[in-house]
Amino acid sequence: MIKGLLRFLLAIIFILSGFVKAVDLVGFSFKMEEYFAPNVFNMPFFEKFALPLSIFVVVLELLLGFMLLIKLKLKFTLSALIALCIFFGFLTFYSAYYNVVTDCGCFGDAIKFTPWQSFMKDIVLLVGLIAVFILYRKEFKKKDAYSFSAKKETGNKFKYILLSVFSVAMILVGAHGIVHEPVIDFRDYKIGTDLRAEKAKIAKNPSQYKTFYSLKNAETGEVLKVNQDDYIKKTEYWAEGSPWKIEEGKNESVLVKEGYKSEIAKFKLEDTTGMDMTQEVINAPKAILIFTYYPQNVSPEVIKQLEAKVKTEGTPAVYGVSTLPNTFKTIKNMMMDATAIKTIARSNPFVLVLENGKIVDKQPAKDYLK
Repeated sequence: MIKGLLRFLLAIIFILSGFVKAVDLVGFSFKMEEYFAPNVFNMPFFEKFALPLSIFVVVLELLLGFMLLIKLKLKFTLSALIALCIFFGFLTFYSAYYNVVTDCGCFGDAIKFTPWQSFMKDIVLLVGLIAVFILYRKEFKKKDAYSFSAKKETGNKFKYILLSVFSVAMILVGAHGIVHEPVIDFRDYKIGTDLRAEKAKIAKNPSQYKTFYSLKNAETGEVLKVNQDDYIKKTEYWAEGSPWKIEEGKNESVLVKEGYKSEIAKFKLEDTTGMDMTQEVINAPKAILIFTYYPQNVSPEVIKQLEAKVKTEGTPAVYGVSTLPNTFKTIKNMMMDATAIKTIARSNPFVLVLENGKIVDKQPAKDYLK
């Protein structure tokens, strides 16, 4: 009873984890790119393979989770899941210890984990899988435990049919998210989101940070971490002739009060001179925005078609948002950070429609141009 319940719970966790990533494979690939970045594992040549690798990881997680649920090839399934947990445990520990990837993307945008929470989650899953492996060890078949032989037991045929149906369903879900938009949108930028209301909530309850200075005593070599308030209060740290000196590059900004959390906080539009145009856009009766996070990868012909199409909408507030100032030729150029654009746009380019700051439509450019 206990081992069955534990196996069921672990299977559901892996299936849910895989599902929320399968819904938004492009978003998960962005997370994979973060791990390949120079400041993490420094493997930028892998970035172009982020999407195929994301598909592989998610397919593996889903299939193994479902196989664990229906008790198919149990020894192989548990061994593979244990190896997977060890691998991801290493990744989450590395990102937590060095604070390089702030969200592992384990449950996509549905559930956010801090780096250390992600690591602890992997440890708990690993312990649970090892426990299930031990509890079921007497049921493992000596023959064909790790292989997928053509000679399958008659009793397992129905399980293979279930696995096939499940696989097809997940392929359709994943393909829809890649070609169009996620079937289920877990992001803060889902249709119906009121950007003005979200901005107001953020302003009313902002997160608060304090700077901690790293001070070194030039006479004794002693090093202290002092928060900004104590630094100002105690003249011994900054008065003329003080032996205490701030160590450049070692200061830290520490969160002291968690405010209202929303990705909308990163929605900041600037014109090519650096002027903040966010309020102008979200207060417009209707605004159409064309986003591109890799403008250099977009065909000039596609840009031309998009500009021509948005002009037929009869909307005066039309903007092109990218990371380069001269991406768009006949509509106003706006600038936004590439990471912030990727949170909004899962395709390159992408079209977002606002009415009084509320998201009323969004779609990949290829769908918009149809």
